[in-house]
Amino acid sequence: MAHLYLAATQKSSGKTTLSIGLIRELSRLGHCVQPFKKGPDYIDPMWLAQAAGGRACHNLDYHTMSVDEIRADFSRLLETSALGVIEGNVGLFDSLSLDGAGSNAELAKLLRAPVLLVINTEGMGRGIVPLLLGYQAFDPDLNIAGVILNKVGGSRHETNLRRVIGHYSDLPVLGAVPRDAELAIEERHLGLIPSNEAAAVEATVESIRRVVADSVDVEQILAIAADAPMPDWDILRPDWPAQRERGGGSVQGSSVRIGIARDEVFGFYYPDDLAALERAGAELVPFSPLADASLPSVDGLILGGGFPESRMRELEANRAMRQSIADFIGDGGVTYAECGGLMYLCNRLHWGSESRQMCGVLDADVAMHKRPQGRGYVRLRETASFPWPRATSDVTEICAHEFHHSAIVAPRADWRYAFDVLRGTGIDGEHDGIIQQNLLASYAHLRDVGGVNWTRRFVDRVRSVL
Repeated sequence: MAHLYLAATQKSSGKTTLSIGLIRELSRLGHCVQPFKKGPDYIDPMWLAQAAGGRACHNLDYHTMSVDEIRADFSRLLETSALGVIEGNVGLFDSLSLDGAGSNAELAKLLRAPVLLVINTEGMGRGIVPLLLGYQAFDPDLNIAGVILNKVGGSRHETNLRRVIGHYSDLPVLGAVPRDAELAIEERHLGLIPSNEAAAVEATVESIRRVVADSVDVEQILAIAADAPMPDWDILRPDWPAQRERGGGSVQGSSVRIGIARDEVFGFYYPDDLAALERAGAELVPFSPLADASLPSVDGLILGGGFPESRMRELEANRAMRQSIADFIGDGGVTYAECGGLMYLCNRLHWGSESRQMCGVLDADVAMHKRPQGRGYVRLRETASFPWPRATSDVTEICAHEFHHSAIVAPRADWRYAFDVLRGTGIDGEHDGIIQQNLLASYAHLRDVGGVNWTRRFVDRVRSVL
């Protein structure tokens, strides 16, 4: 179970780009790489999956998952791969808790993963040493196995950094990546441009791979990963074996056809949730709100997250699809929409001076803002109006997340809601999950972990109205 953890001292240090390049290079060398991403994220995992030749990247997130679920998913996925690469989020020790709970460092220790520390060296010289020594001393139980110098200014800069690190510390320098425009992936208000939308994705990934392969010691990194100790699974709860099979199992219940929006606009789905939908009896039927003229023949509908504002003109131009979706929902079709899907169902979408007509299912406009309107972890409590069959678990609060720069312009006073917002923003700071006929449209992104079980409840709801 060779594995390693790419982390950084702070966000925007370049660890995602380095992870993309390293995963692609390791894959090119014949290694079956299983990518992981720490925390709730859709965009980085799309790029990491692309780098791994299409092998889905899975998220490991303390907020939505139990510790046992994290361990079980990690172990299950590594069983079918040769090497696990975990990309961190934010800084190595960053946490909302004073004791560092939920940090990258805690996840690396949980998985017994050696950490490759990525340092943005722009403007740094001898001062890099106390930084590295401080990171080593702050948590002696953490295995920082080496450092990768990123955005290095040139050969003199690299030589100086290697000299001082070698003199004052025992950390091996595993690579020095130059400051290079080829390594840049265009960014947007929520991070990198998604790989399902970026032009010439393969060319971008290959360009990154070449630079990273020329700049890091791949053989030494492989040796560090191979020496990683086996995760300590013996301390798991007795119910762990059942949880460990979460990724497998047979289909339960009669099959229903679920249309799922997947194109350059809509693509924010967790791979384990898609698998859970199929286990619940859903035949997933992809369609494109951008390119297709109408919905396929389906029993239910999922409109996931994405960036409808980036293609609002084309979405407006596809009147036939907008009408097809409006008709399906108007006829009582069971539909679940998250974030970008919710935006697409509104009357109009406004961004700056531009305004475009959307599906008109929700009688309100939605507008983009420069600053985030909701971003981060959320906690929800179901209301009595929640439309799907009740869960059998004891979960009373739903842990989810939201990432949106848009907001409903004027939420209707007569809307019914599926959730009370205990932490987060949702629709109006107090509610989320608009209920209209058999539609549930929410800003929150749910995960089928932590006892939430939304996939089975949704599929059961579709069955109940057939």
